[in-house]
Amino acid sequence: MRRNAGFSTARVAAVFFKELVQMRRDRLTFAIMIGMPVMQLILFGYAINTDPRHLPTIIERREDGPITRSLIAGLEASSYFDFVGAVDSAEAADAALKSGEASFVITIPEGFEERLVRSERPQLLISADASDPVSAAGPVGALSEIAARALRPHFEGALAPLAARPPPFEVIVHRLYNPTGKTAFNIVPGLLGVILTMTMVMITSIALTRETERGTMETLLSTPLQPIEIMIGKTTPYVLVGVFQTTLVLAAAALLFGIPFRGSLIAFVTGTTVFIAANLMLGYLISTIVRTQMQAMQMTFFVFLPSLLLSGFMFPFAAMPSWAQTIGDMLPLTHFLRIVRAVILKGANLAEIGEDLMMLLVILGVFTTAALLRFRRTID
Repeated sequence: MRRNAGFSTARVAAVFFKELVQMRRDRLTFAIMIGMPVMQLILFGYAINTDPRHLPTIIERREDGPITRSLIAGLEASSYFDFVGAVDSAEAADAALKSGEASFVITIPEGFEERLVRSERPQLLISADASDPVSAAGPVGALSEIAARALRPHFEGALAPLAARPPPFEVIVHRLYNPTGKTAFNIVPGLLGVILTMTMVMITSIALTRETERGTMETLLSTPLQPIEIMIGKTTPYVLVGVFQTTLVLAAAALLFGIPFRGSLIAFVTGTTVFIAANLMLGYLISTIVRTQMQAMQMTFFVFLPSLLLSGFMFPFAAMPSWAQTIGDMLPLTHFLRIVRAVILKGANLAEIGEDLMMLLVILGVFTTAALLRFRRTID
């Protein structure tokens, strides 16, 4: 039978309308195609800030004169520091930095005002959590100018010579947890969380969806296995994949980048195990929603993008608006990044990561419950 020769707009139109019908039937893919650019516009336009401001700061004040009060008021008025509390000892200041309660501790030492008016250039101390050198660089660099501007009204009359350059005080910076300011100290531990998120969610969702496409899932469901038993049996092998990836990243961190492991191994193993389980349950949940492997990949990327941008991996978490931080706190990667950086860089133990570990357990419970409920509905 001969084919019709020549170009036919009618045949093109038929294929065109056929694809429109197919697109309308595949509503999930169409929704992701529309939702992805919208989400990118919102996240990059409103949530991402490469110049971090309003970072949590604690003051350690051992003076209480008018010059000290003006200095503190000037720092509060700046857009870099948000004072969230005060401490009265170096131990409490270190604890605040280690727990992540504060990004900076500014110490005004005893005798600061007296030495200032005597032109003895007293020291103004700032301790910075330099595990994220990007967050620390801007405020540390601006501190001297902010302090000089705040004290300028006091430099009149007999104190007028103090207004000359250089400032009549010296800023001493203590960069904790990453004194050399190497970006790898922040990126490489966080990269472990990114790798586990990407692979655990995608592998699980695609593997389970593949069985549905091939028809082997129906055979499995015809057995006496309970949904929870299928879930555990299907996801447990991928825990071994996560363990291998974790070992590989840790070895590279130590051998290639010289990143020390300072914290508790028990805390690290516990946090990593719960994080892997949460991602596997998320992948399992996705597999109960989608119908094809292509949809599983699309849904995985739809989940992965906000995790990458709102977790604090690429951009400082504290610099994001409050609504973005609220979303970020619902993501497993956000809490795992805090855990892994606290353990590896700050020497945290199990008790010190308790809050983020508990949040990971809550997220794991939510994902597991939702996946089981969705799974039961697909059996009916």
